[in-house]
Amino acid sequence: MERTSYLPGNRKTAIIGAGYVGASIAYALTLRDIARQIVLIDIDREKAEGEAADIRHGVQSLGTADVFAGTYADCADCDLIIITAGRGRRPGETRLDLASENIAIMRGVIDELQKHYTRGVILIISNPVDILTARVTEWMGLPDGRVFSSGCTLDSSRFVSAIADHVGLSTGAVCGYVVGEHGDGQVPVWSHVTVGGVPIAEYCAEVGIPWDEDVRARIAAETRGLGAQIIRAKGRTHFGIATCVCQLASAVIDQRPTVASVSTVLRGEYGIRGTALSMPSVVGGGGVQLRIRERWEAEERRRFHASADALGEMLAKLP
Repeated sequence: MERTSYLPGNRKTAIIGAGYVGASIAYALTLRDIARQIVLIDIDREKAEGEAADIRHGVQSLGTADVFAGTYADCADCDLIIITAGRGRRPGETRLDLASENIAIMRGVIDELQKHYTRGVILIISNPVDILTARVTEWMGLPDGRVFSSGCTLDSSRFVSAIADHVGLSTGAVCGYVVGEHGDGQVPVWSHVTVGGVPIAEYCAEVGIPWDEDVRARIAAETRGLGAQIIRAKGRTHFGIATCVCQLASAVIDQRPTVASVSTVLRGEYGIRGTALSMPSVVGGGGVQLRIRERWEAEERRRFHASADALGEMLAKLP
């Protein structure tokens, strides 16, 4: 992948979709004081106005962002456009169950956005993020990496949390990530998990903590099922993704590059082309600036290809 040289300028962010996820992202961005302007755009203008007012009234001493409800015309000259529009997952559904319905919704969003788009990175949050990232990349026709999605960022955060619980340390001591599909086809990259910089198998052997295939299978299943578990418990997920988006938004708007497992359309990495899925990537001012190819174990690479094949097959069947 070629490095991009796009430079953000006015610290303006648009959030398309003012539901639980969009409003939570706007609130988190305001608390972090990442953007100067945050515009909420929703088919229900009154709801967008209410969410914007509620955020403004509660953060006067914490943030300086101007949060307001707007229209697609306000997407002009944005540094970052975050799309959360679409139906959320219901209990018992997979993210891929949403594909047909949310592709239709996303097509309408992009049709409106294209009338006013002048610049900026497009960050997809709506599910299924990998399928939608592939479609939006195709429809927008922007330089490689300018469209990307949160992908496995939240999955990786959950993965690290589960490992930290197992070893009895804080998440700050653990490094690890998940790749592939943001969903059931996700792939934990065990070969790159470290605790305090030490490979996890070595660390667990040193301190006498169990570490075997059964432990790995349990942690992988827990990571994979946490989203559905939260949806069963409270009907939706929105706080976790909002905080993950803050990390990515800061990388773009503050031009403070970070490495995260985000989803873009691959251009030959690991022999895969035309399918969007997550792998460690450098996110900065121009979006995804570099996809990092690492040496994985054979089984990890096999499962990554299986994830890509499944997404590619589904993409071929969808409009």
